[in-house]
Amino acid sequence: MTLRIDYTNMMGDVINGGIAAADWASAPFGRAHAGLDRRRDAGELGFLALPTDDALHRQSTDFAATAKAKFDDVVVLGIGGSALGPIALRTALLKPAWNSLTAKERDGQPRLHVLDNVDPQTITALLGRLSLERALFVVTSKSGGTAETMAQYLVVRERLIQAKLDVKDHLVFVTDPKKGALRQIANDEGIAALDIPPAVGGRYSVLTPVGILPAALVGIDTAQLMAGARDIAGRCASAGDTLAKNPAGLFATLQYLADTKLGRHIHVLMPYSDPLRDIADWFVQLWAESLGKHRTSGDAGVGPTPLGALGATDQHSKVQLFMEGPPDKTVTFIAVAEGGAELTIPKLHSNVTELGYLGGHQLGELLSIEQRATAGALARRGRPNMTMHIDRVDAWHLGALFMLLEIATIYAGELYGVNPLDQPGVELGKQFTYAMLGRPDAEQARQEWNLLPKPDARYSV
Repeated sequence: MTLRIDYTNMMGDVINGGIAAADWASAPFGRAHAGLDRRRDAGELGFLALPTDDALHRQSTDFAATAKAKFDDVVVLGIGGSALGPIALRTALLKPAWNSLTAKERDGQPRLHVLDNVDPQTITALLGRLSLERALFVVTSKSGGTAETMAQYLVVRERLIQAKLDVKDHLVFVTDPKKGALRQIANDEGIAALDIPPAVGGRYSVLTPVGILPAALVGIDTAQLMAGARDIAGRCASAGDTLAKNPAGLFATLQYLADTKLGRHIHVLMPYSDPLRDIADWFVQLWAESLGKHRTSGDAGVGPTPLGALGATDQHSKVQLFMEGPPDKTVTFIAVAEGGAELTIPKLHSNVTELGYLGGHQLGELLSIEQRATAGALARRGRPNMTMHIDRVDAWHLGALFMLLEIATIYAGELYGVNPLDQPGVELGKQFTYAMLGRPDAEQARQEWNLLPKPDARYSV
């Protein structure tokens, strides 16, 4: 079981437009690593301790053991980091079209739904087809005050009450250990509640009960998720500030230099694997919300723009832009050595030039060749790219990917000179939402909202 990064096609001595040797030699990674050490020692990087926090892990596995065979459907209520991690886990580690399979095809495990928005059409449709008596709702909000998640919770709770069901049997909260609305309700009513450690922010929380509880409830090997994460955390810690041996440091430094020295402001993550397609969306939130910041009040702001893509699907859409559009992108491929299934292309139409050459090859072989061909073509055009190689898509390697990208994000924050743990840019919109909905403690936001320009008929068509 390995995870390896090949960054040959990022370097200026290999491709035109790559990172110059002088910039690489002077990369300030030592400063970035010192910053990570400082944050860890200050207790800010709780996600680093998750792979060895057996007590927290047992919260999820113990609860899942008590819930075994009781439910046909598990529904996660959450948004942002509370939803993207469970979605990535479901797509990567469960059988394709999991929720459409029969109970036998799912080996008796429940379906897993993630309600990551408040669109009434989606929520009404799901609740209308569930058997509430056989459904468990995982309400995930660290603060216990996330408007979207709390609205979902209130809708679900009312449905449970109307069905004359005991809410304690159908709800579990994932929230702060001591504070917030969900913790208070759990304490008052005896509803099960699992912990998100105070030093773990939402987009770094996939290896807390945010992701581990849903995973355990549907039979995913969560111990292997932790093992993969523990391996990468150990590799990065033992490498220290030796950049050539630190995979998370390499990823962060390469992206930072490409952005700041080469104008490659868009960072594409492109797995060549359907099961990994949703880890790209998870990465987009992690990279964007952590790094898009003002260094000082009033400055123009810094931070790259992350973009997800899927190989080979997006070879027929986005790759044209990557190849010949503005030279403002890096592409990171995720290549999987073992595809999980073998399917031979039949030897038919051997006399047809466009078809005959395909016969006898494997579909997985075709996918791998297309990834290498795309990487080579980009390099030939002077478009920097690198490849993360993993052996297979399984719990170990997914845990390793999660941890690598989380550590890389902390390093990148230090390189950019921003705090990768906060998200001040989304707070004003939240406050305006609270104000318009009449939340009592949003008076200041309500006054500010009232001062904003009103829609002008001159600018409406």
